[in-house]
Amino acid sequence: MLNSLPLLDKKVLVPRGKDQAKSFSQLVERFGGIPVEIPLIAFRPIASNERIQDCLRALDTYDWIIFTSNVTVETFFSFLEDGVAVLPKVAVIGKKTEEVLKEKGVQAEFVPSVYVAEEFVEEFLPILEGGSKVLIPKGNLAREYIATALTEAGTQVDEVIIYETYLPEESRLKVRGMLADGEVDILTFTSPSTVDHFMEVVKEFGLYEPMSNCIVSCIGPVTEKKLHEYGLTVHASPKEYTVKDMINSTIDFLKKASLK
Repeated sequence: MLNSLPLLDKKVLVPRGKDQAKSFSQLVERFGGIPVEIPLIAFRPIASNERIQDCLRALDTYDWIIFTSNVTVETFFSFLEDGVAVLPKVAVIGKKTEEVLKEKGVQAEFVPSVYVAEEFVEEFLPILEGGSKVLIPKGNLAREYIATALTEAGTQVDEVIIYETYLPEESRLKVRGMLADGEVDILTFTSPSTVDHFMEVVKEFGLYEPMSNCIVSCIGPVTEKKLHEYGLTVHASPKEYTVKDMINSTIDFLKKASLK
C-alpha cells in the first residue's frame, strides 16, 4: 500500500485557484496525498487604456505576437471587442498556453522545445526575419528577458501590460493558519510570483520555523532560483516543467529519504 500511495496522508500545498487546481489536486490524491488548495496568485485585467488600444489597432503591423501564459491569452482576447481578430503569427510558451490558444481558434506557429524564456529566445531568434516587429502582452510582474534579448538582436519589440498579479487576502490568512498549525508537509511552487507571495506571508507573521519542516518542490529554473534567493532548500525540481513531473520528482525525493 505504501509503495502504491507514496504521498499517503501527506498534506500538499496546491498554489492554484479552484478553477485551475482540479487536475493538480487529483494528481496529489491519486498518490494518496491530501491537497491543500490555496491560490498564491490571482490575476485581474487592468483597465483598458490608450496604450492597449493603440496596440490592438496596430495588430496588422506586427509580424509576431508572443503569449507566455494561458492567462495572457485569456486576458488579451478579453480586450478584443469583436472576438478573434486577425492576428499576426503567434508564438507561445507552454502546452497549456498552446491549448488555450487553440480553444480560441488560433494555431500557434512556434512553440519552443523547453518552456522557459531563455530556450524560447534561443530557438525563436533564428526564424525571425530582419527588422521584424513583435508584440508581447504581459502581466505587471513578468520578466523582461524575452523583450530585451529580441531587442538586442535587432527586433522591434512592443510590450504592453494587460493584467496584474496579486495575492488574495483570503489566501494570506489561509497560509498563515496552515503553517502556524503545521497543516502542510509539502510546499509546491509553480512560478516566482507564488514564491514571493508565500514568503511575504512567512515574513509578515514570522513563520520561518514551521516552514523549515516542509519539503519544497518547484517547477522550472527561474522558480528554483527565486527560492534560493530566499535561502530555501529545494528538495525536488524536475527537468520537465510540468506539475506531473514535479509530483513525480517529489515522490522520488521521499523514496530516497526513506532509505537513509
